[in-house]
Amino acid sequence: MAGQSSYRRRDTRREQLIAEITNELRRYAVDAQHVGHAFAHLHGLGATDLQALIAVMDAELHGDPITPGRLGEQLDLSSGSVTALLDRLERAGHVRRDRTSTDRRKVLVHYADRGAEVAREFFRPLGRRTDAVMLGFTDDELETVHRFVTAVRATLREHRDAVRAARPEPRRANG
Repeated sequence: MAGQSSYRRRDTRREQLIAEITNELRRYAVDAQHVGHAFAHLHGLGATDLQALIAVMDAELHGDPITPGRLGEQLDLSSGSVTALLDRLERAGHVRRDRTSTDRRKVLVHYADRGAEVAREFFRPLGRRTDAVMLGFTDDELETVHRFVTAVRATLREHRDAVRAARPEPRRANG
């Protein structure tokens, strides 16, 4: 690509940093995707399966277990597709569905013990590496990085939602 400077100006140190950070974020996303695909391949999972497991894990980490409906919204899947996905992940021992004690109609999806252990074993070395990197930053620097990553992720989600909203509805066959 000959005109890379037209993609993002690099006249000042700030512009250089912005370009470098943007490139590093892109590379990070690609590398993270490769690691995720390696985990998925090793355990016979598809890309959507992996996205579902991440959504289940994130919801549990926030203390708000995910419902199948919310999972479908996050993954942009129909309720039938979510049911098939959860059936597959449950059979493989990655998730379990539990009914709430207050409303037996409400189902929550949780990481199953076996699935959580498989993920921990695979990702533990990466966690150690990440922890080692973070030791090289002060608390104030980590606060700044956290604020930056949170804001960039929010921007990405907004763009994702706008792209989803602008998509034409799939045509349904008559019959």
